[in-house]
Amino acid sequence: MERKKAEAVIEAVLFTMGESVEVSRLADVIGEDKKTTREIVENMIQKMEEEERGISIIELDDAYQMCTKGEMYEHLMKIARAPKKYVLTDALLETLSIIAYKQPVTRLEVEKVRGVNSDHAVNRLVEFGLVEEVGRLDAPGRPLLFGTTEEFLRSFGVRSLDELPSLDAEQIDDFRHQAEEEIDLKVDI
Repeated sequence: MERKKAEAVIEAVLFTMGESVEVSRLADVIGEDKKTTREIVENMIQKMEEEERGISIIELDDAYQMCTKGEMYEHLMKIARAPKKYVLTDALLETLSIIAYKQPVTRLEVEKVRGVNSDHAVNRLVEFGLVEEVGRLDAPGRPLLFGTTEEFLRSFGVRSLDELPSLDAEQIDDFRHQAEEEIDLKVDI
């Protein structure tokens, strides 16, 4: 397929799907290999940027999605009603962090790390679309396993989980020390 036609097909597919589409599926549609397909999409991204268009294509975990540029938000708000915003409390952020770094993870494993019941936090994160059920653990009771979603990646501006910041041993020791001090304070009261 000629390059211009392949770009038009990719653009139509990404626009129509509204969600991310795996590179392999895009490659199948245009009859190219994954490497060539990536080159075509990267070229499209560059052209959109150069032309200062209102839309862009983002990469999410070996997939691409067409979306509106962030700078266009204020203009969109003039004709669209305000989207529902969700607030991530400290408890929700803590739960989300545990799931993001340890996934796939059961609710019980999250509770072991947090030290408190996490049913509400996990349910809210599922409701917000940041976390989803990804399967069941092969153990008695077959508990649900949770992992992050593409919405999580979009919301935090990362392409894949590999881009999440890593903690070094010194930071982990600092966190452990702070947690132990908090526990001591609660026991003394």
